[in-house]
Amino acid sequence: MTLLEAIYSRHSVRSYDETKEIEADKLDSILKLVEKINSESGLHIQAVLNEPKAFDSFLAHYGKFNGIKNYLVLIGKESDDLDELCGYYGEMLGLYIQSLGLNFCWVGLTYKKVADAYKIEKGEKLICVIPFGYGVNEGNPHKSKELNVLSNINDDSPAWFKEGVIAASLAPTAINQQKFYLELIDNKVKAVYFKGPYAKVDLGIIKYHFEIGSNKDTSIWL
Repeated sequence: MTLLEAIYSRHSVRSYDETKEIEADKLDSILKLVEKINSESGLHIQAVLNEPKAFDSFLAHYGKFNGIKNYLVLIGKESDDLDELCGYYGEMLGLYIQSLGLNFCWVGLTYKKVADAYKIEKGEKLICVIPFGYGVNEGNPHKSKELNVLSNINDDSPAWFKEGVIAASLAPTAINQQKFYLELIDNKVKAVYFKGPYAKVDLGIIKYHFEIGSNKDTSIWL
């Protein structure tokens, strides 16, 4: 599965099959990507494996989280762009996980911190958690806003911009808020976010989706 195919097939999955282990080669490739991302981004993302306590609480079960024992913790040094970085690189990991035939979802609050499961160094902050594994289902699609609400797309927009906006519209956002806007300006794209929970994280996620859909790299952004 390509990353673009992963974008189209991805839905948030909250329930996982505890009896189905992730194959060693797949797990190894995920860990290698974590290492690569940390090296290039300066983040301190960590994979927590075979640890069921974080999602074994009333709040987690109320949120319909079940069977979770593997998850990524998105951690980095506190900075103005930390949330966006975690969104961008977290979704890079998530879509890669999806491309392997696994499932994932984003979690901001509905988990409890487990002592010694991961390390948060001085000056660092934990932003979000990404559970992953074999879902008991493939999740359900959510209604998206119209493309002309999310961007300045029109009939004359270049194909790459249209494909990028479509991919961005399929990105997961906190409580499906989609509080972002993509504006094409002289073959560059300005991405803005509006006030809302985890809006800066969402901005990083939609930027990564846009790059995959448009087949552009980070140089596209104003």
